[in-house]
Amino acid sequence: MNNIPTMTKNLLIVNFLAFVATWVLELRGIDITSLLGLHFFLAKDFHLYQFITYMFLHGGFTHIFFNMFALWMFGAVVERVWGPKKFLFYYISCGIGAGLIQEVAQYVNYIAEGLDTFERVNLGGTLMLTEDYLNLWTTIGASGAVYAILLAFGMIFPNERLFIIPFPFPIKAKWLVIGYIAIELFSALSGPGDGVAHTAHLGGMLFGFIMIRYWKKHPESSNRFGRSRGQEFFDNMKHRFDERKQNGRRRWVDEPDEEKPHAEEPPKKKWENQEEIDAILDKIRKSGYDSLTKEEKKKLFDQSKGN
Repeated sequence: MNNIPTMTKNLLIVNFLAFVATWVLELRGIDITSLLGLHFFLAKDFHLYQFITYMFLHGGFTHIFFNMFALWMFGAVVERVWGPKKFLFYYISCGIGAGLIQEVAQYVNYIAEGLDTFERVNLGGTLMLTEDYLNLWTTIGASGAVYAILLAFGMIFPNERLFIIPFPFPIKAKWLVIGYIAIELFSALSGPGDGVAHTAHLGGMLFGFIMIRYWKKHPESSNRFGRSRGQEFFDNMKHRFDERKQNGRRRWVDEPDEEKPHAEEPPKKKWENQEEIDAILDKIRKSGYDSLTKEEKKKLFDQSKGN
C-alpha cells in the first residue's frame, strides 16, 4: 500500500469502507442503496447528490473486486503521470459523466416503453405503480470512472504491452481499450436484461476522451492542477539540454582568442539537433515514451549522457 499513489490509495480505501458499511447496514435492515444509489431522474427518490455517491457503492464482492483491481492497476500509473489533483478531478468528473449518460439511456427507454402514459406496470402478473417501478431503476458502482481510467492509460501509453487473462500473448493497451469499447457497445445495443449499466461504462469513457483531447489541445488548462512528477521529469530533462546548450555556446564566446584551439572546430554538432530533441520531448508528453522509435530513443539517451 505504501507504493500506491495517494489519491488512488484513498479511493481504494473509501470504496472498500463503503462496501463494508453497505453490507453491515443491510444486515440491520437499512437499504443504503436506495438512499445513495443513482435513481432515474423522474423517480421520486432521485437526488442530485446521488451523482457522486452512487460511484462508491457496489452490488457484491465480485463487482467491487474487479473495479478496484482495475483502479489499482491502471489508476496508480495514470496518477503518477498526471498528479493527484488532476487524477481525482478526472475520476470524479468521468463518474458523474457516466451517470449522466446512464440517465439519458434510461429516459430513452422510458419513452420507448411508453411509461409516461401508464399509471401501473405489470411485472410478472403483479401490478406495480409506475412511480414505484421507476424507483427500481438504480445505478451503482465505480465502473464508469474506472473505464475512464482505462481509457486514459491507453491514450497515455498506447503501445504498452499488457498480459490479460486468458490470452497467452501480450496486447497493446490501445487494442485493449478498443476491445472493451466494442464489447460494451455491443452489449448496450443488445438491450437491457443483464443488470449491467453498459451505457454508463461507455459514458465514462466518452467523457474521459473529451477531457483528454481538450487538455492536449489546451495544455495551459492543466496548470491549475499543478505539475505532475512526469511533467517535472521531462521539464527537468529539457532544462538540462537547454543549459548544456547555453554553456557550450558561452564557453566558446567568453574564452580569449589565443586560448581557443585552432586544430578543432567548435563543438556545434553537439547541439545542432536541439530542435529535434525538443520535438522528441514534446512527443513523449503527448503520446508517452513508448511512442518513440528506436532511433529517437537512442538520440535522447545519447544527449542525456552528454555524447
